[in-house]
Amino acid sequence: MSLEPLSLIRVDMSTGEAHRAPLPEAWRMLGGRSLSAKILLEECDPRCDPLGADNVLVFAGGVLTGTAAPTSGRLSVGAKSPLTGGIKEANAGGNPAQHLARLGVRAIVVRGQPTNPDARYGLEVDATGARLVDASKLKGLWTYATCEHLRADYSKDASFICCGPAGEHRLGGASVACTDQDNRYPARHASRGGMGAVMGAKGLKFVAIEPGRSRLRRAARHKSFIERCKRVGQSYREGDQLFSEGTAIGVLLADSIHSLPYKNRVAGSSPDAATLDGHLIKETFEERGGGMHNCLTGCIVQCSNVIHDAEGEYKTSALEFETMALLGSNCAVARWEDVADLDRLCDDVGLDTIETGAAISILMEAGQMEWGDVASMKGLFQEISDGTPRGRAIGGGAVATAEFTGHTRVPVVKGQAIAAWDPRPLKATGVTYATSAMGADHTAGLVLEPGVAVEDCARRSQEEQTVSAICDGSGFCEFLGATPDDIRELYADLLDREVSRDEIADLGWQTLEDEWEFNRRAGFTEADDVLPECMRTDPVGPANDVFDLPREVIAAAKVRMPLSDVFFGKRSAG
Repeated sequence: MSLEPLSLIRVDMSTGEAHRAPLPEAWRMLGGRSLSAKILLEECDPRCDPLGADNVLVFAGGVLTGTAAPTSGRLSVGAKSPLTGGIKEANAGGNPAQHLARLGVRAIVVRGQPTNPDARYGLEVDATGARLVDASKLKGLWTYATCEHLRADYSKDASFICCGPAGEHRLGGASVACTDQDNRYPARHASRGGMGAVMGAKGLKFVAIEPGRSRLRRAARHKSFIERCKRVGQSYREGDQLFSEGTAIGVLLADSIHSLPYKNRVAGSSPDAATLDGHLIKETFEERGGGMHNCLTGCIVQCSNVIHDAEGEYKTSALEFETMALLGSNCAVARWEDVADLDRLCDDVGLDTIETGAAISILMEAGQMEWGDVASMKGLFQEISDGTPRGRAIGGGAVATAEFTGHTRVPVVKGQAIAAWDPRPLKATGVTYATSAMGADHTAGLVLEPGVAVEDCARRSQEEQTVSAICDGSGFCEFLGATPDDIRELYADLLDREVSRDEIADLGWQTLEDEWEFNRRAGFTEADDVLPECMRTDPVGPANDVFDLPREVIAAAKVRMPLSDVFFGKRSAG
């Protein structure tokens, strides 16, 4: 059986041209983060200005995206990061990746920059091709208002990708928003690393995808593929389903192991953990409405909580653990409902909740805002939209805010704020934060286990980083828990050829090597693979944990180790 034709959409913002081009056969096994890394390494100058014309912006679905594989529609957004100066991939749910894949598009590759910095454009993608259109009427609009306009201009089936004013202002904490399964709310964000700033710098306000009558992609070995999909889904349903009430239920766990950041990480637990507990969200569903839903078509995990206010009106979705930790506990905000308000504001102005929470906590520790002052925190978002000096600092992230305030205690790695899970009690996670090319990212390979022996930290980190890379290339959500064996067997049925364990492991490792090589060419060295001084000197918890692993242990995570049979059945920690 011949394989379906797949394409790239190549867009040049300098000339206004957009066209489809065949996906190179050598890239057929690459999707999502893996494809983004390969394109950036081969087509983007690692020493370019991240906000300049030479940066390359990639929107990529996974190898399995658009098929019947459950929960396989994640979208990877990649570019050189204006926050870290290195390679970055952030991914999001919603329907855009599914719609692109059903149209036969594996990725959109955007280069160039309009000569007029005030110009705004939209990219339309449908069965007839792709074209840039004027989007000047959307300039400066927040993401919810942007998508209201777009819904009026396109069909009810269309999905959208957009950036908010933070992206248009080219701020390092800016995110890329995707609409959810119902194509209504821009609440699914590729948040980390400033991908929204790259989108804004290219004058690209939105991407609208019209799926039309396109159908699911069909595997070459269709019957076997469908049977495997059913087994993967059944395995998930028969498992623990840890996030059936959303990821914010992790607050109490993180607090109990002293890995919940409090007041710019001066402590690893919060006195307000009980009122930030994600289980409280579910208690509002019966009275207010809302509930758990799937953020993208075909998702069986349904970890997304739709939150309504006291009047029963939609407020936000989904309020996740990382947001509860950084905008909540880390800023000494005591109530989850206040964090929900802040989450909506971040989504609307187009900002990463992790980077923004870290930035605001620095503002507070520097004495320029009271701890837990929710009203003042909310007021910052209009400043960010307006582009005031303080607003630009907060929207620019933790390092930019430290420069604005003169504060020196800045918990970042490679310029990016440390994600929620604290590396002092979770030392193997600290190895991931240090060695990942993307900085301290919660999607790079967490090891959520205290007390891992020093001699095992590098191996555990390397395994999780490799599993995460494999998963990100497939299009699967990590919460589904698909193993490398699951993914390679699905690839085999999709492509009608055998995919060995060695090949799937090589795909994951090659992604990491491509990312490390991009950073090496950008000027990064082993000296950048460190955690900040405050993580190495400021203790947390009753054991007075600090991140004290020797440099050689950290470095070992970037030297490939033999894999055991256990690895191929390994489920990502998510």
